[in-house]
Amino acid sequence: MPDRAGNRTPSFRRPTGRRALAGCLMTLLAGCSLAPTYQRPAIDIPSNYKEGSGLWTAAAPADTEARGDWWQVFNDSALDGLEQRLDASNPSLSVALARYDMAHAYEGEIGSQLFPHLGAAASPTDNRQSNSRPLRGNGQPDEYDANTAEFSADYEFDFWGRVRNEVAAGKAQTQAADSDLASAKLSLQSQLADLYILLRGYDIQAHILDGSLDAYRKGLTMTENRMAGGIASGLSLSRAQNQLSDALAQAAEVTAQRALTEHAIATLVGVPASRFSLPATDIQIGLPTIPAGIPSTLLERRPDIAAAERRTFAANADIGVARAAFYPSFSLSALFGWQNTGNGSLLTAGNRMWALGPIGALSLFDGGLRHAKEREAKARFDEAAGQYRITVLNAFQQVEDNLSLLTNLSREAHDEDDAAAAAREAAQIATNRYSEGVVNYLDVVTAQTSYLQAKRNAEQVRTRRLQASVNLIRALGGGWSNTRMGIPASGEPVAVAR
Repeated sequence: MPDRAGNRTPSFRRPTGRRALAGCLMTLLAGCSLAPTYQRPAIDIPSNYKEGSGLWTAAAPADTEARGDWWQVFNDSALDGLEQRLDASNPSLSVALARYDMAHAYEGEIGSQLFPHLGAAASPTDNRQSNSRPLRGNGQPDEYDANTAEFSADYEFDFWGRVRNEVAAGKAQTQAADSDLASAKLSLQSQLADLYILLRGYDIQAHILDGSLDAYRKGLTMTENRMAGGIASGLSLSRAQNQLSDALAQAAEVTAQRALTEHAIATLVGVPASRFSLPATDIQIGLPTIPAGIPSTLLERRPDIAAAERRTFAANADIGVARAAFYPSFSLSALFGWQNTGNGSLLTAGNRMWALGPIGALSLFDGGLRHAKEREAKARFDEAAGQYRITVLNAFQQVEDNLSLLTNLSREAHDEDDAAAAAREAAQIATNRYSEGVVNYLDVVTAQTSYLQAKRNAEQVRTRRLQASVNLIRALGGGWSNTRMGIPASGEPVAVAR
């Protein structure tokens, strides 16, 4: 019968009748598990990409697949160095690593229940008993020694799978913490790449503004000369000065935004912002090539999907732990040692003591506690299964979003490049005609302003395309290779850039 998460799980009934009793007795020695048979929560997988040509497949966790140094597709040595520094020094990664270490230690703590616990104790004491002690004999001394040395052993028989399910849940939680660490690393790596691309975009914009500022200063000088010769008016001079001042303000804003981006990069690589700087460069970062058919098998490497699936498995095992509480627990306890009251040698045959026997315990009435814990465990499974579905659906959305962005930004980039080329020609014509006295300076200002804006728009679109490439790689769980994707080396790729 389907459970609340939509999975078929075997119904569980307390044994009644001879047949159920015989079946239970047959499984006692081998041990049984009361956890439902685990099935990964079902996801409705689309047959193909909406924004691409690849085919989706079931998003099963496969986060052990190598992601590699995916940022190297941008062929930027400075970015490579920053990513290495992030891996070595980022404090957020240290936090994620500590959480993984805690989960791994907890797994070892739970796993210790699978083995007998052995102990040793020694207790040499000097005692005085009260004169008024009840039932004290006349010949008993006021002071006496009491020496004890013993070895003990305890072992719980895991007939109902409580311990094994706890161990399975602990192992799954450790795997989830490992995936959380990988997810944090991938997230921080992509944040760093995104910020670095943004910073280089500001560098290119600053270079564009520097070129425009040179042209505006020359225009202002030419207008001042023309005004001195009685050819230009004060209005043209004011327009030239306004144009230069506005461009200087834009340059200051770009400088400020670049500084903030540089500070954010410093924090990511674990360096105080006041001691970190990146030299500016006007060299453009190359746009990577996205393969034509990106299969969703790459999406299976996403560590957040793997973490969500492992937590779902752990919640399923916890149901078995809760159900085991309805049944008696059995353990075997053993004790061997020596005891005396200080007379003669402790380790003699006459001072031996030992105890050996089973212990059984069963809660008869708990006011509904065990039923409540079972309902809680089932609800936690439903929560984990729902979170897994949300994580997978979000992953599909992020891939589609960035495929769509890359497609449409590519078209936008071509249009912006055409607009910038036309604006450049118009600015050159307006400047030449102004120097010849054919037009006034308003035409020059209008044309040059349009050219500057078109160039900046083109660079902003280019930056957004690079950032969309980073986000697509992140959405797919890391980088790719043609071999791993099953794409022939001579296959036709779809280039994101021209």
